[in-house]
Order: sequence, then structure tokens, then C-alpha cells
Amino acid sequence: MQTNLASWARDTNEGKDADEILRRCVHCGFCLATCPTYQILGDERDSPRGRIYLMKQVLEGVEPTQATQEHLDRCLTCRNCETTCPSGVEYGALVDIGRKLVDEKVPRPWSQRVTRTLLRHTLNSPLFGPAMKLGRLVRPVLPEILKNKIPQSRAVGVLPANGARHPRQVLMLAGCVQPAMMPTIDAATIRVLDALGIGTQVVPGAGCCGAINFHLDAQEAALEQMRINIDAWLPMLDSGQVEAIIMNASGCGAMVKEYAHHLRHDPAYVAKALRLVDKVRDIAEIVAPHVAELKTLMISTPAPVAFHPPCTLQHWQGLRGVSERMLHDLGFTLQAFAESHLCCGSAGTYSVTQPELSKNLRNRKLEAIQAASPSCIVSSNIGCITHLQSGTATPVRHWVELVDEALGSSVGNSLS
Repeated sequence: MQTNLASWARDTNEGKDADEILRRCVHCGFCLATCPTYQILGDERDSPRGRIYLMKQVLEGVEPTQATQEHLDRCLTCRNCETTCPSGVEYGALVDIGRKLVDEKVPRPWSQRVTRTLLRHTLNSPLFGPAMKLGRLVRPVLPEILKNKIPQSRAVGVLPANGARHPRQVLMLAGCVQPAMMPTIDAATIRVLDALGIGTQVVPGAGCCGAINFHLDAQEAALEQMRINIDAWLPMLDSGQVEAIIMNASGCGAMVKEYAHHLRHDPAYVAKALRLVDKVRDIAEIVAPHVAELKTLMISTPAPVAFHPPCTLQHWQGLRGVSERMLHDLGFTLQAFAESHLCCGSAGTYSVTQPELSKNLRNRKLEAIQAASPSCIVSSNIGCITHLQSGTATPVRHWVELVDEALGSSVGNSLS
């Protein structure tokens, strides 16, 4: 694609990065077939190719409008288009730049500003945990839209008494919404790793990975969160106290694995970020090499399940098939279903900012999954799990919870 960037963009880091990405696009349109929003809306401006044209126009000097902003907002950032693209167009990086530039030029309506500010400050607040507990108490009387955002309580179970006894140690995130929303996932992760002789640690001072701020018009705040996390985590990695940072929420894993990209223009942190990213692992990447050992410890075999691969796992991190092969080797029967490559519509806070599109995508995904009649739907991202559960009576769980139950190690009376 030929470009002619405006003078204000030509010599900036963002302009140079965007120009390089734009020039790779060959207009082929393969991305239209795998874009969830184009599948539903049928408007090319709501496809990757169409959005690329819109961003190209902005970079070449055309003033963006609220319509430009709306088409970019509707993008789920699922990156299915990147998996499809034969030319290696880094659409995700481009849309990050495009959204930032458009948001600087087009003031958002008051209602959108309020919603996005509330989401940022609520989900990043230390009061989120207490608020979630209160929400569970009043859940029965809440409106359906709020009730769907509050998972029901489940027994957390007994945690290992002394994980520090293991010579192998890994770091877990502590500043995420997941421990408050679904503490059973972290508890199951700790027990499964303990069964493999791997201890888990958290680091004081670390917080949210930055994804919430980054995708809600606060990229600078997100970059600062990344720097704080690097300063908290890297000393333990560099010293060998821990061997990796493990991620049991693929959305967080996708963001942390891109720290070096987001901090590429920060000379004080880019080298640190590169060292950190090299040590980030999805939980399946840690468990998969120990399948034979783990299988000997399992006392039951789960009923047939459907595995929903989150976009942040299969398209962002390129780990499609890793979790599936691991679960198959552990004795799980995985029920195949159509359109497993398409987004479920969760996409972080997308289900709040784009509720109708999100619901349509959820229902489409569930219709495909339910055709396989699974006893349970499993995934590896809390956003997908919560979103899918809001539309079905079939249990939706993290796969590590089912492995934990198969080990018989989750018995306990502690409640979330």
C-alpha cells in the first residue's frame, strides 16, 4: 500500500511505525472472512481492511470524525485478521496507534467518557475486591446486565501449606481482577503446580498488567503500570529466585508478552522489558511438558468438554493447539465445534462499551458450542469464561479447575 503521511506524522515514532505496517497491506481482503464485526455488520469500515484505510486517511491528514472513532471502537482487537493475513500486517499495533491519534482529535461524548473513566478506576481500584464481595451478596436483586458480571461463589479449597519448599518457583499476578472475581482459578493453579513440584509466589508492589487502561484511552497510564510491574518482577527473575511468570488469564499473558513492544521507544525500559517477556509463560506451557507425570496423579477423568480458545491465546500469543493437545493427552475428550477461531465478544471491557455487538457474538459462539453438546465449556481467560457463562446454563470453567478436580486436591471449606 502506498502512503503519503502528513508532515505532523511523518517524523514521529508513531508515524514511522504506522507507515511500515501500512506498506505491508496488499488489499487482498482475506481478513474480511475472519473478522467478527464484519461478519455481523457487513460494513467494510468495520473490517480490518476498512479500518486500515480509515487510519491511513488520518495519518495522511484527513480529519477524523466520530464515525471514524466508532468504527475503530467496534474492533474487538481479537487479531484473527493477523492470523489470516498472508502479508504479516501487524494490525493490532496499527489500531493501537490509530485509536490514540483519533482519540486525541475527536472528543468523546460525555456518556462514553464517564463509562470509560468509571471502568478504568473501578477495575484498577484496591476496592474492587470488597465491591465484588458486596455484589455477590446483592446479586439476586441486581439487573441482569450487572448480575452477569458477577460470578457466583464456589469453594476455593485448601491451599498447599508450604509452596516455598519446592526448588522450582514461579511468579503469579496479584493485581488482576481475577482473584476477586474467580479466586478458584488461582487456587486450582497453585494446587496443580504444587502437584508438579512447582511453588508459586506473588510480588508486593506489582499491579494490573495495564490492559484495562491501555484499551480505554489511557495508554500513558498503562505504560506506567508496565514499568512498575517490571521493577517489581524483574529482580526476582534476574536473580533466579523464580524461573518464569505464569499466566492463567490469557488476556493478561498477551499484554505482558508485549511489554517490550509497548516500551520500544523507552530507552530506560526496553531492555528490561525484553528480559521480562522472555520469561512469560501461559499456564499450559508450564503444565504441558509434565503431562505424563500429572496423568498418573489424576484419580478421575472429566466428562467430554468443549475448549474455547481465547483470541488472546490463539491469535495474540500464537498458542493455538498447546492447551488442546495438553488436555487431550491428560485424557480429556474435547468436543469439536464450528468457528472456534472467532471471538466470543468478551474482549476485555468490550462487553460493556459495545454491549449489543458483544451479545451477538456471544450468542453466535454459544450456538456453535452447544451443537456439540458438551458437559462443560472450558477456556483459559476469565473474560471469556464470565462472558460465555452469562448466556448459558452449561458450566463454563477454566481448564485448570477441572484438572485440579481430577487430581482430587481441591477439597476444602474455604469460600470465595
